[in-house]
Parts: sequence; structure tokens; C-alpha cells
Amino acid sequence: MKTYYLNNAATTWPKPECVADAMRDFLIKGGANSSRGTSSERDMGTMNLILDCRMKLAEFFGGYEDFNPLLVTFTSNITEALNIVLRGFLKPGMSVITSSMEHNAVMRPLRALEQKGINVEVLRADSEGALNPSGLEKLLSEKKFNLMVFASASNVCGTVQPLKEIAEICKKNNLPLVLDTAQTAGLIEHNASELGLAALCFTGHKGLMGPQGTGGIVWQPDFAARVEPIMTGGTGSYSHLEYQPDDMPDKFESGTPNLPGIAGLNAALTWLKDTGIKNIAQKENELGRYFLERLKNFDEVILTGRKEMKDRVSVFSFNVKNIDNGILADELSLRGFETRPGLHCAPSAHKTLGTFPQGALRVSPGYFNTFEEIDKFMEELKAAF
Repeated sequence: MKTYYLNNAATTWPKPECVADAMRDFLIKGGANSSRGTSSERDMGTMNLILDCRMKLAEFFGGYEDFNPLLVTFTSNITEALNIVLRGFLKPGMSVITSSMEHNAVMRPLRALEQKGINVEVLRADSEGALNPSGLEKLLSEKKFNLMVFASASNVCGTVQPLKEIAEICKKNNLPLVLDTAQTAGLIEHNASELGLAALCFTGHKGLMGPQGTGGIVWQPDFAARVEPIMTGGTGSYSHLEYQPDDMPDKFESGTPNLPGIAGLNAALTWLKDTGIKNIAQKENELGRYFLERLKNFDEVILTGRKEMKDRVSVFSFNVKNIDNGILADELSLRGFETRPGLHCAPSAHKTLGTFPQGALRVSPGYFNTFEEIDKFMEELKAAF
């Protein structure tokens, strides 16, 4: 049976062929650990690979100090990146603002920290999942906060937040801002230094087109100095010391990184640059617009979030009257379509959108999908109910 992948909000697929090629080449031809060998060609090859990937990421995300690659640290995913920032910075008595649209990658660390004496303020988004900057200004006029963290776009309904306005408000109030770019990196250009972000967290396996098990943080240097590492150990550097070095990027990178993954991510970043994220975004936007136009033909469908492509990415969640979204997803999978039902690890977002506790069916076409596949999906969606 032919299958159709429409779950790119979970992870993009397929990956560009160069990604798998680079990972295979590293394992077969390279394979040396990082900073734990000699000056052999194999060892230097690994060090150069890591530096090259850091440099590409620093430039891609508008890193500080003229794209200083040492201000980029690698993690295994964006959840780890967010935990490093939040758990390493927030201390009992501090206060943090987040939004009601957050994924549990933000919400669960904050709720755990709340139990340890951190005040968590949730700024409620509107029924389409958008934050109102004036609401943030009002909140900051009433209370003092130490940090703000939120996602640039919703993984449930695709709503893109007014990042520039929020960043300006945070700058004006000297409030460090941490950004979760899981759904926008590779589709929307983010310049961490221009926005004045304290930390930009990213994952490699979604819009960046890299493999799972990759991610990281682009740091503002003064903020990085204020964050304590939550994991310590061998870094391949300062081996005479029994305490964690403060130098970047070693401070936040203990243990052996996912080197095959970094090789794949490095290749994906080259592919992104060659293809152009504006071209990728345009293709996905066109697919999304076509998807919305076709979906509107179904009276039984209840779409969450924005009804047009303005200020959204191609992530769509909906319910069909009188059908459980899990059953609908199963019916569609039997017809070859891969989607995602349920709460999408974002119960607060579903409460905001009015789809809790039932959740919704999420469909997220990507760059490698076609208009013909969307036509086929709509045919099978109608047949499924």
C-alpha cells in the first residue's frame, strides 16, 4: 500500500539524501570521538566537523559576537535545550512568564520548578492561539519577572506568535527572553542577536531537516554566564580540573555528543542554504493554503486556530463532528495517511483552543509533499466519515 506522510510537525520526512550520506560517511570513514584523541587526520576531521556545524548554526540563527560558534552548544533535542536553560537559570523566588500555548517541553520543566519555589505566570493566548503583546506589557507593568519563555509557533494549530513585538517589550523591560523554535526553525528566519534573545533553542529533526537526536542552544554570552550547567562531566578539555569549566561551549557539553547526528545536521544546513528557507517556506505556505481551501468544503470539519495562512505555518488540527479523532486517524492510517491525533504533548494549548480533553487530528504537510497528495487525503478523509 502506498503511504503518505503528513506528520511533519512531529519530524520532517523524508530527509534530504545528503543527510543520511553524511551520517554514513562519518561512521564508515571518520568515527573518531571529539577532543579525545590525538592530532591524527581522523581526530581532526571530527573536530572540524563540529566546528563547521557550529559556525553554520551561529550564522543561520544570527548568533552573537559576529556569529561566534563557541556560543552554540549541542544537545540531543530541544527539550534538553530548554531544560538546560530553565533549570540552570531559574532559582527559588524567581518569576517566569510563559504562554498558554506551550508544548510540555516548556510546561513540564516549569511546573517542576514551580514546586521548588519558582513563580510561573501563564499569559493566556486568544482562541486562535495568538498572544497579545499589550497583555504582556500590562503584566510587566504590574509585576517583576526574571525570564520569559515561549514557542515561536504552536505545534497544535500552527499560529505564529508576534515575536518581534514581544522581543521589543522584553528588551524595554530588561527581561531575558528564551525562544522555542521547534516549529519555525528552517521556515522563518530568526536572528537571535537582532531580537536580543537570551537563548534560542532549536531541534535538528524538524524544519532544519536533520536527524533525530540533535538540537542545541544559541546563547547571549552574558546570559550564558548566569546559567549553571545541570549536567557535568568529561568535556575533552581542562582534564586536570575536577570541576566543570566555565568556558563555552564546554560548560554545557559534557560527555560524547551525537557525532553521526551532527554530521547529518551539518549536511542538512548546507542543503537548507542551497535550497533557501524562503523557497521552502513558500512551498509549504502554498500547500497549506491549498489544504485550507479544500478543508473548508467539509461542513463536518471543525478547524482550530486561524482559518487563513497569514501568521501561521502548515500545521492544522481539526475535529470531525461525531467522530473521535483517534478513530479517524486510525481510519486514515488504514488508507495510507500518517497523521497525529490526541493532545500533541500540549494540553494547555488545547485548553486555550477549546479542544481539551478530546484533542484533535493534526495534519502537517511539508516541503516534500505534493498538491496531489493533499487531493488524495481529502478524498480519503471524506470516505472515512
